[in-house]
Amino acid sequence: MKKTLSIREIKQLPKNSDFNVTGIVSKLTRRKDRNDNPFWELTISDSTGDLDGKIWAGSIWWNTQGGEQFPVDPDNCGLRFEGSSIGLTGKIAEYREQTQYNFNEVYYLDQKEYPPHTFMKRSPVNTEYLEDTFKKLIAEISHEALRNFVDAVFFKYNLWEKFRVWPAAVSLHHAYTGGLLEHSVSVALGARDIAKHYKNFTIPVDMNLVIAGALLHDIGKIEAYSVSPVPQMTTAGNAIEHITLGYNMFMKFAELEDLDENIALALGHIIISHHGRREFGSPTLPATPEAMIVNAADDLDFKLSYWKLQIDALNNMSDVTDYLPMIDRRLWRGVTTK
Repeated sequence: MKKTLSIREIKQLPKNSDFNVTGIVSKLTRRKDRNDNPFWELTISDSTGDLDGKIWAGSIWWNTQGGEQFPVDPDNCGLRFEGSSIGLTGKIAEYREQTQYNFNEVYYLDQKEYPPHTFMKRSPVNTEYLEDTFKKLIAEISHEALRNFVDAVFFKYNLWEKFRVWPAAVSLHHAYTGGLLEHSVSVALGARDIAKHYKNFTIPVDMNLVIAGALLHDIGKIEAYSVSPVPQMTTAGNAIEHITLGYNMFMKFAELEDLDENIALALGHIIISHHGRREFGSPTLPATPEAMIVNAADDLDFKLSYWKLQIDALNNMSDVTDYLPMIDRRLWRGVTTK
């Protein structure tokens, strides 16, 4: 292949530009157009981000393993593209006033020469800082039984080894190695500071429940996602979703550790309501100050992470993104004061 660009560099290119990129396939879905012709929706990832595009009928698929190059039929070649390293040539187009990336050639690379894990994006926040801050937040819980419970969940039942490296999503926000830890620490710190603010304004917020609930709110993502080596949704994640999975995990731990029933009820309510709305996956809505605060911190952390992801992808000539259905708006780069 010709010289490749990073995904971040490609997203800076103007429309009608040609490009080459190398990365790992996060998602590949075969579909059919209105004329019954096959096409594929593909997401490729590297350490700088994700790129969604389409492979239309007539594009060429190559197998380049072993130093050779020959065309293959993607439906009958026996190659597993998802989770594998590939190269792509493509062109940036526009469809219905939205940027569209079309991939014209697909190169299945030699996986030993291009190990998939080398393209995995990692949390940009220092790992030692995140791990140390997580443990300090547990230590801030002044209620001894609750503090011991949270510590047991992560360090007695072997969740920590996965939790510290797991993604927080398959796409959209914190969808990379260490993303779950980064998101949980960020939500906990934000929720703690919001709680402190409202305690100063006479709202009776229980700081221990806020911190514990924020640290525990996304534990279900350990069962909802897998890493193979890119973040993917598990069958349980698709069928049950991380909120219900997390609530069930939490209740099992609460029973094993004989957690006080009232504390378990309050924490369970935070976990099951943290998305804030039923249409967003929460079976019930936040009804306590602690649940409202964790929901607000979680929602803000998602939106700011998504804003950064989208703004980083803008080329230098643009200040506003395309319309984003996920959050029902366009995002603006904003201004800075000096």
